[in-house]
Amino acid sequence: MKGVILAGGTGTRLYPLTRLINKHLIPVGKHPMIMYGIDRLRQAGIEEILIVINKHSAGLYTEYLGGGADHGVKLTYRIQEKAGGIAEALDLATSSILPGEKFVVLLGDNLFSDDLKPYVDRYLQQPAGTARVLLKKVDDARRYGVPVFDPQHPERISYIEEKPSDPKTSYCVTGIYMYDDHVFNLIQNIAPSARGELEITDVNNHYAAAGGLEYDILQKYWSDAGTFQSLQEAAIRMKGQLP
Repeated sequence: MKGVILAGGTGTRLYPLTRLINKHLIPVGKHPMIMYGIDRLRQAGIEEILIVINKHSAGLYTEYLGGGADHGVKLTYRIQEKAGGIAEALDLATSSILPGEKFVVLLGDNLFSDDLKPYVDRYLQQPAGTARVLLKKVDDARRYGVPVFDPQHPERISYIEEKPSDPKTSYCVTGIYMYDDHVFNLIQNIAPSARGELEITDVNNHYAAAGGLEYDILQKYWSDAGTFQSLQEAAIRMKGQLP
């Protein structure tokens, strides 16, 4: 099983800091943000990891991470030439995933304390062509994609509402997804959103509509460290989770 970390975003909410350095290389405690995702995948037994980055920071990533040997993993890279959405970035992994192979996708700014392995093991038991997402209970779900659960099949998600003004649940879809190579077919068949991007919520809703989107709920700390406040909190909460 492989891992894919999407780290090509521009980090506009962390401007002007992100004029100097890519968001996913900003220090969180003693380590660059992206190191926590790499370590979570490694702990789950996933050692082959593709990182999607933007061209402006490519040299910084390769200088710090190299091929991954110093971190117990094997790293490869793809360049996202321009911001076109999460699904567009994920599509760059097509050539790295074998037919029928399952893999884990992390957004590079997602920081969390849960062990991924139990969730990965459950996904490996799912049929081909289905997906799994990880959720987290939050105080204000209006900021996120919000799952609506299937009353007939409580292990499934019926659909996801993106940033609803009146959320139907208090859970959000985190930036932790599990797919097989079928996802690339779906990406090819979705249309850009109003903001001109290929949205991962549209991809996940295709799975949901077909009865193939299952979930787990993170039990420990999680944050999408995309603001200065969440970045400061993450530095405290993630302290000691990497040597």
